[in-house]
Amino acid sequence: MSFRRLRALIYKECLQLTRDPSSFFIGLVIPALLIFLIGFGMSMDVTHIPTAVVLEDSSPTARSVVSFMNESPYFSPRYVTSMQEAKQLMDERRAEAILRIPGDFSARLSEGRGKVQLITYGVDTTIANATTTYVQNGIARWQQSYLSGTAINGVPAVASTSSSTTLAASPIVPGSVTVDSRQWFNDANTSTWMFIPGLIVIVMTLVGVFLTALVMAREWERGTLESLFVTPMHAAEIVFAKIIPYFGVAMIGFFICLLSARYVYEVPIEGSIFLILFASVEYVLVAIGMGLTISSVLKNQFLSCQLALLVSLLPTIMLSGFIFDLRSVPTAVNVISHLMPATYYMDLLKSLFLAGNNPVIIYKNCAILAGYAALFIGLSLLVTRKRLD
Repeated sequence: MSFRRLRALIYKECLQLTRDPSSFFIGLVIPALLIFLIGFGMSMDVTHIPTAVVLEDSSPTARSVVSFMNESPYFSPRYVTSMQEAKQLMDERRAEAILRIPGDFSARLSEGRGKVQLITYGVDTTIANATTTYVQNGIARWQQSYLSGTAINGVPAVASTSSSTTLAASPIVPGSVTVDSRQWFNDANTSTWMFIPGLIVIVMTLVGVFLTALVMAREWERGTLESLFVTPMHAAEIVFAKIIPYFGVAMIGFFICLLSARYVYEVPIEGSIFLILFASVEYVLVAIGMGLTISSVLKNQFLSCQLALLVSLLPTIMLSGFIFDLRSVPTAVNVISHLMPATYYMDLLKSLFLAGNNPVIIYKNCAILAGYAALFIGLSLLVTRKRLD
């Protein structure tokens, strides 16, 4: 081995490296983005849980039992006076849990039979189980303070069943408070029901974006597009000829996922099959349009694959709500996650599979997906021109 020749070859490779911006992008920018995004933006902690607190008992004792939520970073309480209002908040996904203090809470507490009701949104079992644990711990701490006579948020811990009198003369020995916990939309209380709809989103992203991210670039690299350019075909015809076959392949993959979810993993389908199919058609068009746009712009299979990985698959796994609760991430990351079409498809599929037909979620998310589909299909038509650059 000649050190002189080796040095010359190393110098040549360094020159090529400095002249290829994509190498620096892949080797430096992507790792830096991922480490800062995951390190600062991702959190497995469940915080700021929007909770509807139904105070049917307005006594100081009833108010003090839920006072642990007011300054807690784990809750964002919203006080209402009826279960109907609380259910509406949950249907609109403005509440992940309902904590109900019944009208006879103070009276039953004085008899040693205090009870509160907790209802969690079981579509996301991680948030539901964390909420149950937080509430049980908070009420346990309140009960300990109540029994010891410590004031809670300025409210005397031992209070009578009437808000106008105290028990200074004849104190009543309070009993325990039990939490009656229920979980809606996930009777089995299994994370599989939550993860399978999310897994369908990832599979559709993988199939839709990666298949088409390579197709135009491959044609450019092989020179076969030049043969098409000399024909009377329009650019739009070339694009749609690429879209239709891959759309069919992606939808076959979707049906495989759907049948597996229902009959292999026994995930219930509470919503409309037609709406699930309609939303999936929209998202597949979004993914195919994104892949064609990337492929037409870069005209290189390797770069197209890398960019597709960066802008589609990784964000879908990390930023769409599949793993992390988006309310627990920083505001900037939350904003970025809501710029991604996968976030809306994820929310839509989970709701349709487990919660049923929620008009608020269906109309909003389907409209957003339709806009993204039009945007990316339009971009793919715009960047595809019958000319050699």
